[in-house]
Amino acid sequence: MQLRLEHFLERLMYASRWIMAPVFLGMSLILLMLAIKFFQELYHFVPHILEVDDGQIILKLLTFIDLTLVGSLTLIVMFSGYENFVSRLDIGSEAEKLEWLGTHDYGSLKLKVATSIVAISSIRLLKVFMEVENTENDKMLWFVVIHLTLVISAFIMGYLDKISKHG
Repeated sequence: MQLRLEHFLERLMYASRWIMAPVFLGMSLILLMLAIKFFQELYHFVPHILEVDDGQIILKLLTFIDLTLVGSLTLIVMFSGYENFVSRLDIGSEAEKLEWLGTHDYGSLKLKVATSIVAISSIRLLKVFMEVENTENDKMLWFVVIHLTLVISAFIMGYLDKISKHG
């Protein structure tokens, strides 16, 4: 009796991973929202391209890069999370398969997310530096402190991942 109950509970817990499937599917809506925002920004920027100075062009370019990085991070989390925690993607042999798909375990997924967050933070910090005259000193300090915290955290995670694989 106890063995059957244990087996039932284990199967139920294992099946509960499918609760995450709609969450990963919902991330597709986030991608759609990012694409809409990207093209909205582009639509408003292109007509004024001849009127803005180089600094404003660079700031807008950083916005586009930022949105692209967030979208890429969303894709990585969506596909890797689904494959790691729900089920392998069965898209057929004739479909184009992303080369990295199925190669990220949970540790490498965390490291990818951390490095992507550092990249996004770097772009945000660069935007703040480019508008330094509009930023208060104490806010600038907090931006730098937060960014350095993210960098150090990503470095420590990468180091711990490296020693856990080799140690």
